[in-house]
Amino acid sequence: MKASQTPSVAVLIDTATEWGRRLIRGIVNYTQQHGPWYLWVRPNVQSAPLRLPADWHGQGIIARVASPATARRVLAAKVPVVNVSTSQLPGIDLPRVTVDLQEAARLAARHFLDLGLRNFAYYGLQGYSYVTLHHQSFIEALAEDGFACHTYVPPRQHRSASRRRDPQQNLRDWLSSLPTPVGILTWTNDRGQEVIQACRQAGLLVPEEMAVLAADDDPLMCEACQPPLSGIALTSQRIGYEAAAMLDRLMCGGRAPKRPMILEPSPVIERQSTQTLAMTDKEIARAVAFIRNHAATPIQVADVLREIPLSRRQFERRFQAILGRTPAAEIRRVHLERAKQLLIDTEMPIPDVASASGFASREYLAQVFKQESGLSPLQYRFHNRGR
Repeated sequence: MKASQTPSVAVLIDTATEWGRRLIRGIVNYTQQHGPWYLWVRPNVQSAPLRLPADWHGQGIIARVASPATARRVLAAKVPVVNVSTSQLPGIDLPRVTVDLQEAARLAARHFLDLGLRNFAYYGLQGYSYVTLHHQSFIEALAEDGFACHTYVPPRQHRSASRRRDPQQNLRDWLSSLPTPVGILTWTNDRGQEVIQACRQAGLLVPEEMAVLAADDDPLMCEACQPPLSGIALTSQRIGYEAAAMLDRLMCGGRAPKRPMILEPSPVIERQSTQTLAMTDKEIARAVAFIRNHAATPIQVADVLREIPLSRRQFERRFQAILGRTPAAEIRRVHLERAKQLLIDTEMPIPDVASASGFASREYLAQVFKQESGLSPLQYRFHNRGR
């Protein structure tokens, strides 16, 4: 490609989801800084095949290559391609930028364990390698702490109407069979919505009996649930930005990377569907609730002690035994998680983020960020939002 030529790039991404729209925003952000590019983006619904127009003649493609048919279409164009799917197809070795599903599953397991839950379940899909990876990673993360996982596999539907059973009834029966309280991880927010609806129909309480967490986060759809659904943001905006940067290098004659670029997911976006504390130690549960209710307030261990009838030594010993960390570490963790969420979801300046997440100063926020992630708050925002 000539240096003076404005490249034409096709973006084959499902725009029916927040994941896809954020990913395209990351691509647009890159082109605004390093372009211009002519982008061909066709609105798609989830069931529509991702195709190039017959008369398209461009220089590069960014696509979610999740099926052999899509792979054949993009390879036939004979231009550089970057794949943004979590799926690794046998025999297809395209440059790839995607999210770390194993880390996302570990985040989910840790979130449930931090709630004091000791029963766990997973609701996913059949026949998808990336769902299997996510599911298995969740099981392995729980097993490290000595816990097992119940799994729901939706039965195949019979063609005969006389043998067909309401899928929601199957789901209700499974949910009703689970020991409670239980943390349920679902593949995507639409499965989370199904679980919440089935719980309501079965008379099961969310989050008191069933804490429900989705493996992705679509703010609109998650907040449209009742109660609102917690989710894990999969940093798709950054995936889009990094995919565009990789494609730019390939279009300029660079070599394809030997390994995929795997990006860490963002923290759990906690909403009402997981706002529960399943702890038999009521004083520690009360302390944890106080800390989390003051995620935006500068508090210290002494402030927590005023809320519970324990000596500092008793409190710290029991807290450490249940959560595996000190009260001070939990306060710092809760404040840091809120800061991360504000950095990703808002345009607040860094000093305002520090103030709104319980840090005494922007310097202290920067210090904690550096210790935890090796990044400054601004670097964290750039990395997770695709600049």
